[in-house]
Amino acid sequence: MAKYKIAWLPGDGVGNDVMEAAKIVLDALKLDAEYIHGDIGWEIWKHEGDPFPRRTIDMMKTTDCALFGAITSKPKEEAFEELDESLKGKGFIYFSPIVRLRQEFDLHTNLRPCKAYPGNPLNFKEGIDLVIFRENTEGMYGGVEFHPIPEAVFNVLDDNHPKMKAFKKYGLENLALSTRIMSRQKCKNIVTQAFEFAKKYNRKSVTVVDKPNVLRETGGLMVRTAREVAKNYPDIPLWETNIDAQTMWLLKNPFDYDILVAENMFGDIISDLAAQLVGGLGFASSANIGDNYAVFEPTHGSAPKYAGMYKVNPIAMLLTSKLMLEWLGENTMAKRLEDSIALVIKEGKLKTYDMGGSNTSLEIAQEVAGKL
Repeated sequence: MAKYKIAWLPGDGVGNDVMEAAKIVLDALKLDAEYIHGDIGWEIWKHEGDPFPRRTIDMMKTTDCALFGAITSKPKEEAFEELDESLKGKGFIYFSPIVRLRQEFDLHTNLRPCKAYPGNPLNFKEGIDLVIFRENTEGMYGGVEFHPIPEAVFNVLDDNHPKMKAFKKYGLENLALSTRIMSRQKCKNIVTQAFEFAKKYNRKSVTVVDKPNVLRETGGLMVRTAREVAKNYPDIPLWETNIDAQTMWLLKNPFDYDILVAENMFGDIISDLAAQLVGGLGFASSANIGDNYAVFEPTHGSAPKYAGMYKVNPIAMLLTSKLMLEWLGENTMAKRLEDSIALVIKEGKLKTYDMGGSNTSLEIAQEVAGKL
């Protein structure tokens, strides 16, 4: 019996390509694992009306963690148009499977390291080493949305907030509403995770990123909670920035920052910016971590136009595999993998198209495997 059971979720598009690259490296490392395929993504939606079927959820609950490629997501109207004709009119509604996955398994912490490896021609500056902690289950990506706004919902808001009246003149059928629901518990958890990481790895500061001067209630809750948590870590400074200013300061002074923590949408924004500072999404790994389960995925999308061409950079997926190994406690394997990736980048003999080369995803993976 294998030591680990890992849910294998390629998803859509280039998710399949980079997962194949990851398998080359994991096999070279001789990770003692059984990989169990799970259906998830756009094709499953089109033919079944559910992009994250119950059988996949049930399978995942029998595994230690999951490795995930990428999925295609489209607006509700486009999703309906691409649904199999036999399924239309039966009440199927498209919801993002990755959001559902994070909520189903309470993967509250999204960890996104952004490190500039020496020799990468796409680095903004050498030496950048940022880690973003993004709350993963609430905030603007919580999924509580309405279009049109039901009359009962509008009336409750209208009765409790004076600014709602200004929107009524447009007609409820012309209004859309997205909520930003945040809890003190989840704010406390994500900030605590950030401080614990800073403490463990001797990081110099934690910066909480939000917009409390405008989003007074939700942003205010995040910042107030961060200040309370920071009292437990007197040796680690807490900095506070607004999301708009933070994007500017990250570009201007990336070395001033170390650990950044934010709610769901703002964490998504700054982690993509930070990824570009270290070469782009082809180098951006992430981990979705809960109390008892974790799902590991590169931050890039499914890039359908490149599917099956093995063109995209697999390094994000390989660094994601490194995060999985660390979570499993296989720290020696994780270090070997990262060192091999760093060496391939530094030598610069093989490069995918984004780096100015023409090597395939699998050739990069084979080169990394060879360095092990």
